[in-house]
Amino acid sequence: MPSSEPSARQQMLAALLSRVALGDRVAFDTLYRETSAHLLGAILRIQQDRAQAEDVLQEVYVNVWRAAQSFNASLSQPSTWLGSIARNRAIDSLRRRQTEPQTVSRYQAAQGPDEDDVDMLNHLPSDEPGPLDLLEQASEARALKDCLQTLSGDQQHALALAYYEGLTHAEVAQQMAQPLGTVKSWVRRGLQGLKNCLERASLALS
Repeated sequence: MPSSEPSARQQMLAALLSRVALGDRVAFDTLYRETSAHLLGAILRIQQDRAQAEDVLQEVYVNVWRAAQSFNASLSQPSTWLGSIARNRAIDSLRRRQTEPQTVSRYQAAQGPDEDDVDMLNHLPSDEPGPLDLLEQASEARALKDCLQTLSGDQQHALALAYYEGLTHAEVAQQMAQPLGTVKSWVRRGLQGLKNCLERASLALS
């Protein structure tokens, strides 16, 4: 008789994806630990550069977090759905590499002329953020965007000029044709509003 273990595993992965779709970070971490080794292997069959493959794996899980709600267990198994995302990302990575300038980081192994080239960069530790780090960054960026929308248009404009374009308060006042005191008030109240909103968002995510 066929083993029921694969079916049980697919049910477990489907349950994890359902929880991820609801924003469950613990489920996301569990899903990563359960599937990352298999997906990395699938990626390496297409993108054979180890460092690039690990970057692709991170992209895959950020994509999974964002698209988990679109998974439909009646249409495909979780492993098939995850594998499709991994393959598509790996193929995209190859296409990107074709448009990038090539650098030399290879040397001939000392054992003899028949040895394979060794890519020295593959032996260096990666400083790239992991999937959970990328997820945290994406969540923070989304929270900041949502919090900015709670400010008035004048506050948003003043903050954008002061912090994104690097203008002084006096320059912002001149740009907006408003009194300096008014601009300072918009900036101060806008920053306080952002601080309060981001604190609430942080508590909601913890």
